[in-house]
Amino acid sequence: MERMSDDPTRVQEFFSARAAGWDARFPDDGPAYAASVAALGLRPGGRVLDAGCGTGRALAPLRAAVGPSGAVLGADLTPAMLDAAVGAGRDREGQLLLTDVSRLPLRAGVLDAVFGAGLISHLPHPAENLRELARVVRPDGVLALFHPIGRAALAARQGRQITPEDLRAEPNLRPLLARSGWRMTSYVDEDSRFLALAVRAS
Repeated sequence: MERMSDDPTRVQEFFSARAAGWDARFPDDGPAYAASVAALGLRPGGRVLDAGCGTGRALAPLRAAVGPSGAVLGADLTPAMLDAAVGAGRDREGQLLLTDVSRLPLRAGVLDAVFGAGLISHLPHPAENLRELARVVRPDGVLALFHPIGRAALAARQGRQITPEDLRAEPNLRPLLARSGWRMTSYVDEDSRFLALAVRAS
C-alpha cells in the first residue's frame, strides 16, 4: 500500500483489527529484520527507537545489537499492536511507548538510530514526521526505512500497480529525506526486502 491515510485514527483502526494475527501472517520475516537492523551499525550501549514498532518484531535484533547496556524503545500508535508485543514477550527487549511518532516524548538528539518497518506508508505528514524523527537523533545518527518485501513484490501481493507517486520510490524518497533533515546513503529495493538508509544531517 502506498499511502494509507492522513488520519491517524484510520491507521489505528486498520492495525487494531489485524493485531492478533499479525505475526502469524508473516512468519518468515525474521531474517530480513535481523539483516536490516545489522545495517544500522549499532554498537553496544547504543540508543535506538523502533518507530511504529507494531508487534515488536525488530526489538530482539535491536536489543542484540545494543546489548544490555543499550536502550531500546518501541513506539506505536495502536494499543492492540503493543498488547500483541507484550503477549509475545517482546517487552522484555525494550520499553514500549504508546505514542504517535509525529510527537515523540523524547529529548532532542537523544538517540543513535531509528528503525522504521513499513513506516513511511503510514505517516500522515511524511516530511514533518521525518523531521520529528531527525529531531530525536544525534547528528550523524542513522535512519532505516525497511519493509521485508520490495515494492514490486508487495504491489503484486496486494493486486495493484506501483504508481509514480509512491513515496518509497528513490526519486521521491531521496528529496523527501533531504527536506526532512536526512541524507540518504543507500537504497535497496528487491523482492526480498526494501531498505533505505539515511544519516541525520549535522
